[in-house]
Amino acid sequence: MTQETPMTEEQRGDGTPNDGAANGAPTADEKQESVVTQAEFQAAQAKAQEYLDGWQRARAEFANYKKRVEREFKDNQQMAAGDTIKALLPILDDFERAISNVPAELGGNSWVNGVTMIQKKFNKFLEDANVTIIDPTGQPFDPNQHEAIGMDEATETVPSGHITITMQRGYLLGERVLRPALVRVAQ
Repeated sequence: MTQETPMTEEQRGDGTPNDGAANGAPTADEKQESVVTQAEFQAAQAKAQEYLDGWQRARAEFANYKKRVEREFKDNQQMAAGDTIKALLPILDDFERAISNVPAELGGNSWVNGVTMIQKKFNKFLEDANVTIIDPTGQPFDPNQHEAIGMDEATETVPSGHITITMQRGYLLGERVLRPALVRVAQ
């Protein structure tokens, strides 16, 4: 009967010493190596969590940036549209004055009817652009939407602090005042 002798490192060729440990039981060196590996693993896990947190933060910041840019773009578009519409309002006022002063004998004239249709198209354009007219006669004076240009005596129908006459209509684009209404207020 032959007796087995333990092999040396060089004989095995795997670089692990054979100190006679029984079937898979870790040696003292292997236990030390395991502790170092566990510490390295925890450090790597902490670093990975740090990178994940940084990535999530950067992703959230980018989403917020994207929303802010989209909101600013929309606001700039609305501002530009409002400025353009505001520049056209005196032309609409001229149309209204012209049509309100048409002599009675020209009431059925095709040219006057054509000018009236142009004014109606202009009003439809404003409506489609979300522009609303401020015509506050009889309502309480609001300095955010109205500009007082004179005072009148209060009457039974129009109490003090209310608008007696709208001299020039105002316009809103959404919630933004494009032009305040010019009014006279009862005192």
